[in-house]
Amino acid sequence: MQVNVRGKNIQVTDALRGYVEKRLSKLEKHLNHLGEAQVMLSVEKGSHRVEVTIPLNGLILRGEEASHDMYASVDMVVDKLEKQVEKYKGRLSRRFRGEVAAVGGNQEEEKPRVVKVKRFPMKPMHVEEAIMQMNLLGHAFFMFTNAETGEVNVVYKRRDGNYGVIEPTA
Repeated sequence: MQVNVRGKNIQVTDALRGYVEKRLSKLEKHLNHLGEAQVMLSVEKGSHRVEVTIPLNGLILRGEEASHDMYASVDMVVDKLEKQVEKYKGRLSRRFRGEVAAVGGNQEEEKPRVVKVKRFPMKPMHVEEAIMQMNLLGHAFFMFTNAETGEVNVVYKRRDGNYGVIEPTA
């Protein structure tokens, strides 16, 4: 796995880069052929944050953790990603075997299913208008047709109180 480590308000030393690469290599024991990992290390107001994004067969593994120590944050995010990978592998294996997971005794865990489908007209709008609409609806995200690009986009509220936009790529 190729690991790209970047820093914001922090010097990415060889030791820190090596630690991140070593810890992320643990994920390869669960899955072969992991894509390129993007790692962002940042320090803000004494909080050491690690964000990791790894493309995986059309899905994206993503983890974000923060603590008082960068090495501890790396450990926590790798643990989180390992749990995601194990969950992903479990779902794949059950899907291929057509099984339902047993939950104590004879009870079976129901697979999550789609229980509601919403349809709505998507008029072209600018990002700011989509954010306003999302907030008016009280949702954490909002899908819309971007008036500038004609593409379907999604705006979402981030944990830090800011907003993000998801745009498709070719």
